Amino acid sequence: MIGVLIIAHEDFGDSLIRCVTHVLGARQPKFEALAVQPGDDPRDLLPRAQAMITALDDGDGVLVVSDLFGATPCNLCCKLLKPGHIEGISGVSLPMLVRAFTYRNKGLETMVKKAVSGGCEGVLHIDVEPQHAKTGS
Repeated sequence: MIGVLIIAHEDFGDSLIRCVTHVLGARQPKFEALAVQPGDDPRDLLPRAQAMITALDDGDGVLVVSDLFGATPCNLCCKLLKPGHIEGISGVSLPMLVRAFTYRNKGLETMVKKAVSGGCEGVLHIDVEPQHAKTGS
């Protein structure tokens, strides 16, 4: 089973875990979050992240997702990557994670592609037609 690690600012990762659990109806196995707090030294976080990767990896690989490209969580993610076995995506969102878990048993490469497409396709402009916006009649 492919493990999933969220590395994100403050409690964003734990919030996403709760939301995925809500949407999918159960806490997914091999799914953890590492919170990056203000003032954390990335050099102290790296061994924790590596230990989490080890715990999440049962041989099928790990998908590491972070919240903001170029920020500390993503920079930490980049230090963990091993192409084909530990893959990373930035810009984590609920649609991305739901799609990732839907394709979790299809291999890491497919899971990564589907997670990215889920994140992209999960962003929509909601256009309310005037007749639906009317009130009263």
